[in-house]
Amino acid sequence: MRFTTLFFDLDDTLYPNSSGLWQAIKERINIYMVERLGISESDSPALREQYFKMYGTTLRGLQARHNVNVEDYLAFVHDLPLQDFLAPNPIQRDAIASLPQRKLIFTNADANHARRVLAALQLDDLFDSIIDVQAVAPYCKPMPESFAIAQDLADEPDPRKCVMIDDLPRTTRAALETGMASILYGVNEPTADASGVFTDWSHLPILLE
Repeated sequence: MRFTTLFFDLDDTLYPNSSGLWQAIKERINIYMVERLGISESDSPALREQYFKMYGTTLRGLQARHNVNVEDYLAFVHDLPLQDFLAPNPIQRDAIASLPQRKLIFTNADANHARRVLAALQLDDLFDSIIDVQAVAPYCKPMPESFAIAQDLADEPDPRKCVMIDDLPRTTRAALETGMASILYGVNEPTADASGVFTDWSHLPILLE
């Protein structure tokens, strides 16, 4: 078996962007920036995106520029009724369950949010562990240091035996640059940013073979 370890992103990867959950999280981030940090309502959306691009996550930008309380931020922005957005996908579950490799969540969210999402999707029994934004602090995807920490936590020193599955080209590209393989979720056209692409979960086992 060429690959031993599969890292799965969480938001907008284990559920489709069309669910609306990630958009709702963005709105919660905007509210947090206004209500907790005193940033103007008109400035918060653009600043949120600016920090995301500059620092990897809005959280890391807020830490650097606004001395934000990490636990308070994470609890606030993820305080959403997941059942209103997410539903189990039997095809996805069968595909992931069929994979013989170790499977870990590697997310820029926190472990509590990841556990709630996995439970809502009925996937919580399929993953060995969760590597969250706290576990790789002060880094985050797509920083190369975060991938090194993830490998260490997964006890797999050889990046060539690892695969990163993510919906963001910048993350799959960064994984390639560390020596991992990567698969980009949500697009059909091949790209230099990833080793492979897919939109249908039943295709994932075939790609990994």
